[in-house]
Amino acid sequence: MIFYFSGTGNSEWVAKEIAKAQNETTCFIPEVMQQKEFYYRVSEKEKIGFVFPIYSWGPPKLILDFIKLMQLEMKHNNYVFFVCTCGDDIGLSKNIFVKALSVKGIICNSGFSVIMPNNYILMKGFDVDSPVLTDKKLREAVPRMKQINSWISNNKSGLFDCKQGYFPFFKTRIIWPFFNKYQISDKDFYATDLCNGCKLCEQKCPVGNIKVNKKPEWKHHCVLCLACIHRCPQTAIQYGKETQKKGRYYWGKK
Repeated sequence: MIFYFSGTGNSEWVAKEIAKAQNETTCFIPEVMQQKEFYYRVSEKEKIGFVFPIYSWGPPKLILDFIKLMQLEMKHNNYVFFVCTCGDDIGLSKNIFVKALSVKGIICNSGFSVIMPNNYILMKGFDVDSPVLTDKKLREAVPRMKQINSWISNNKSGLFDCKQGYFPFFKTRIIWPFFNKYQISDKDFYATDLCNGCKLCEQKCPVGNIKVNKKPEWKHHCVLCLACIHRCPQTAIQYGKETQKKGRYYWGKK
């Protein structure tokens, strides 16, 4: 079973690549949270994987909330792993995620990071990658996933091949808590007159936070996945004054 969360498609692609290679099924975490189905009985040879993006050098709160609620019945010493996607590095995200599992009595056998194109554009100095860099990251992600799937297939344990980056303590222990406390909000999202009411943002919001009534309205339980702003075909959705001249990215966009 591969549990995953994704907003703009990077982690969804990773999850599906793993599921295909490992002959496992995928489970979209926001759907589980809405349905409130948290109990899973794990079969003898089933692998348990978690795939998620990195938000400001830490796991998304949604992932940690899910783990707190999740109930896994494992009787066969199943292989447990995570794969996180990031624009550059993950800080100490591995420590936080492994600890969250350990609290539930689950040992994480391995973990990996995959560098994918950036999508965070909400603050000054942050934008999507150039087309050249985007293509480079996507090309390099293919052999990276083959290597990761090889490790998973062989139940490689004790291997945490993650790009921690510079100043990991500062990024994860200082910036990440600040981000979670003060930055996760939908109050600055709005739609310009370019909006044609197509409702794609409503359909693509993984947590049901958007309702379109001529224009989208945000319902204040946003997880800041940015699916709405990046997937809008009219580039009508903006965030304050920071995104008006910035690019958009989602996996598969040409």
